[in-house]
Amino acid sequence: MTPLAAAVVADVRGQVADFLDALLGVYVVLIFLYIISSWFFAFGGRMPYNRSLNALLQFLRQVCEPFLAIFRRVIPPIGGLDLSPILAILTLTILGRIVTGLVRG
Repeated sequence: MTPLAAAVVADVRGQVADFLDALLGVYVVLIFLYIISSWFFAFGGRMPYNRSLNALLQFLRQVCEPFLAIFRRVIPPIGGLDLSPILAILTLTILGRIVTGLVRG
């Protein structure tokens, strides 16, 4: 492989790794938004018939709940305290760093 081709491959791998890192970062932010919204609405801070808010909540639930359900099987809620998002974010961050490191080469 020529030095120019190697540089192009390294650049593409770096861009793919940066994209994966950004994608995982967005997903972590969505999980945080889901947690904060669930706390806010658990304490009665919701307008009952707001279509935009209901659409946002449904989107967050559909995106985050399948991933969090995996960790809820491992750590069930303890006395109303759900620790599964902490484990999910920690696992997502660690695996994301490993995968992006492998993609970068």
